[in-house]
Amino acid sequence: MKEFWEERYAAEDFAYGVTPNVFFEKVVKEKQLKGKILLPAEGEGRNAVFAAKQGLNVTCFDLSTQGKLKAEKLASLNNVHINYLVGEFSELHFEENYFDVIALIYAHFPEDVKSLYHKKLIKYLKKGGVLILEGFSKNQLKVNKEQQQFFGPKKIEMLYSVKDIKNDFEAMKIEILTQDEILLNEGIHHVGKGDVIRFVGKKI
Repeated sequence: MKEFWEERYAAEDFAYGVTPNVFFEKVVKEKQLKGKILLPAEGEGRNAVFAAKQGLNVTCFDLSTQGKLKAEKLASLNNVHINYLVGEFSELHFEENYFDVIALIYAHFPEDVKSLYHKKLIKYLKKGGVLILEGFSKNQLKVNKEQQQFFGPKKIEMLYSVKDIKNDFEAMKIEILTQDEILLNEGIHHVGKGDVIRFVGKKI
């Protein structure tokens, strides 16, 4: 998997563009979120740089060294600082009750660790902290077949459902939880129909 992302991010163009995810941007602005944010699986930094421009203190990580290089380049171009770590989630450790915001934007984890990672993230949030998630639903496999374009993981177990979110984040107050079909226009690899789960929860 690391090799796949290294190759994708090694290209000159930004694979998913340089503007933030629409849902993430909307939630951050509407809630006027401040403080410390963690962005797992952040890729080339588009969401991290946006968050930094909004005044958030950004920590992010990904498997890819190429992703880090692109993200730091984007941050420099926008005159902001981000703390970008490279490594597996299992290798990285953060302080509990530390972050004000955590955002999972198309962060799809293997089935055997997905729920475990989600529960670890809740521990890293402060009480009252906000978690934002947008990821492909299990229905995306059908959408991919219909539009003959491939978005997201091939394994259905790595995709999201409303039920999965309710189970994994049962300790959080649900503010938004929907399944939506949207038109993606993110860089060169997310252009077309997406069937997504969108979630905003608050740690209680």
